Amino acid sequence: MIRLENVTKVFVLNGRRKVVADNITAVFPSGTSVALLGRNGAGKSTLLQMIAGTADTTRGRITSTGSISWPVGFAGSFHPDLTGLQNVRFTGRIYGADTDELVDFVEDFADLGVHFRLPFRTYSAGMRSRLSFGLSMGIAFDTYLVDEVTAVGDAAFRDRSTALFKARMANAGAVVVSHSMGLVRQMCTAGAVLEQGHLTYYEDLDAAINQHDRNMKG
Repeated sequence: MIRLENVTKVFVLNGRRKVVADNITAVFPSGTSVALLGRNGAGKSTLLQMIAGTADTTRGRITSTGSISWPVGFAGSFHPDLTGLQNVRFTGRIYGADTDELVDFVEDFADLGVHFRLPFRTYSAGMRSRLSFGLSMGIAFDTYLVDEVTAVGDAAFRDRSTALFKARMANAGAVVVSHSMGLVRQMCTAGAVLEQGHLTYYEDLDAAINQHDRNMKG
């Protein structure tokens, strides 16, 4: 379970104030895959980062039960001068994983070839996302945070990513950001719509998608 209590997030850019979270109070239930919907710039990725603990709230607090992944697709935690393999081992040690098993899993799934043993700074954006997704799926979390990562790569890789994600969801929950409603319907059972700093949770995914569609047309 993830609980947001009076969460506010304000950015000030060039003297202008932008509110991406306005006193949000909501609960994401345990074991539920929730689609986080909203227009471009609404603050979905920022909200994921706050849930992960990689970004601070301006006010309010976020609490959770169980372990939460970093935002999948977010590669900011990787050391640029370490290879992909070294980054995987380092992260595995932090989370108490079997590092040999984790390396084998990530190397096979991310399918980076020789680049897996090259410095992370040499990676393209797509390669970084593939490494991040493979690493996060290789570690057992209670809740996975996913930010558009399954859009990376060719159709075969997207299919593998979706299948793996569904397998993980048998024993976990997730918060998923995606602009693909087809993908959302495959991966999620509930939804939450972020609009002008306000978040509304829907147990019914179709109701969330319908509200998001109305917002986009309004």
